[in-house]
Amino acid sequence: MSAQEQVRRFLDYLSVERGLAANTLDAYRRDLARYLEHLDRTGVRDLGEVTEAVIEGFVRHLSSVEYAPEKRYRASSVARTLAAVRTLHRFLVREGETGADPTEGVVRPKIPRSLPRPLTVDEVAAIVGAPGDADPVALRDRALLETLYGAGLRISELVGLDVDDVDLEEGSVRALGKGSKERIVPLGRYAVGSLEAYLTRGRPALARVRTRAALFLNQRGGRLTRQGAAQIVQSAAKRAGVRKRVTPHVLRHSFATHLLEGGADVRVVQELLGHASVATTQIYTLVTQDRLREVYEDAHPRARRAARAGS
Repeated sequence: MSAQEQVRRFLDYLSVERGLAANTLDAYRRDLARYLEHLDRTGVRDLGEVTEAVIEGFVRHLSSVEYAPEKRYRASSVARTLAAVRTLHRFLVREGETGADPTEGVVRPKIPRSLPRPLTVDEVAAIVGAPGDADPVALRDRALLETLYGAGLRISELVGLDVDDVDLEEGSVRALGKGSKERIVPLGRYAVGSLEAYLTRGRPALARVRTRAALFLNQRGGRLTRQGAAQIVQSAAKRAGVRKRVTPHVLRHSFATHLLEGGADVRVVQELLGHASVATTQIYTLVTQDRLREVYEDAHPRARRAARAGS
């Protein structure tokens, strides 16, 4: 069996037996396509011929190559690709197609820790209020922003919502997260109010004859894409005068950070975000600790920063 056929069978396994979401499968497909290209360049035709040295060469190649002028893969992207390759080879060993896992001794690239940069509560308020409510598109944009921040959804979860996933009476939304795991997330009163206005006065005006169940519609009546939703977020931030880089994920970061700053338990936030491990959520506790230290150093008379010592 050729390397391409082995990868195809592995992707079928991920889709059918493990039930991975389409976005996750696409990421595996892209990462393994790069791997196959590297093997082809190095003359390896069968995954059973791959050695540890070949894998290490692939990692070095990814770490040094420019995929666009003056743009290199980040350490996190290299690590993710190596994880996909490792999972592939472990699958082949389990299936008896190869005798050993050549990735076993390969060291994962060290990823520099970068803390999320959340927005302030005032910045969020300015962004979600930027669209106004003058027309159906504005009502949609306001509801979208309130839902992103109010429920802390991933962008893929947001655009995947159907009308029936929202329960305005209960004030909750049903999200389908990574690995097709479903969770129910509460919605704040601002999000409920904005969604009610959108569903009453906005969505009916955007809907067309062939419009289906999608909650958030584009101006042609189809389901809003991730790119379209991201553009709405960026446009609202610009209109609000927020100069920070604002993406849908920044609103999710802000949701988590503001909950923890308000006293929420980290395991509750883990459930709300749909994280498989509490370790993923704990990075937000570092953000709040940094913020506490910043406030302390600015406010305490015996801890003020040098720049303010004489004030």
